[in-house]
Amino acid sequence: MTNPKVDWYFDKAEKWQEEIGQLRTIILDCGLTEELKWGCPSYTFQKSNVVLIHTFKEYCAVLFFKGALLNDAEHMLIQQTENVQAARQARFTSAQQITEMEATLKANIYEAIEVEKAGLEVVLKKTTEFKMVEEFQTKLDASSSLKTAFEALTPGRQRGYLLHFSQPKQAKTREARVEKSIARIMDGKGLEDQ
Repeated sequence: MTNPKVDWYFDKAEKWQEEIGQLRTIILDCGLTEELKWGCPSYTFQKSNVVLIHTFKEYCAVLFFKGALLNDAEHMLIQQTENVQAARQARFTSAQQITEMEATLKANIYEAIEVEKAGLEVVLKKTTEFKMVEEFQTKLDASSSLKTAFEALTPGRQRGYLLHFSQPKQAKTREARVEKSIARIMDGKGLEDQ
């Protein structure tokens, strides 16, 4: 059943309106509950997140929160980046493509529901398994207060910084990112915190 609180998302869509409406119908046919989370239509099974619909410039997508656990026999699901551990996307660029892939999409949704029923969880990499760039390690070694502040951050905030620092190829850029982040780390803030 559609949730009136979510209707605005579908009404405001300038691009992909037909496609996301189609995805909504397919997902609701699978018996999930529609909610609004993170500004997107999110679909749950017994209050556990299963999938959500979101749009991008080049495509619209169904995000499977625990997509890494799915069999995905038809190879529909995409890992957005190498750093995404649990979620996977099914991407679409036309209503016709959604129609052609409906059976596969539904099979993946039903499998995702079974994952929730079974209580399965994606085993995430530990923060210590993420790459520590030399530029940041040098700063941590030189400042016990910085090291203490970094260790006090939540694991997610720590991973955010480690990923941010390791992205640039040039040492100069990595060094600049580390320098710009020190004050935020000392304040106990993550990259995206206000």
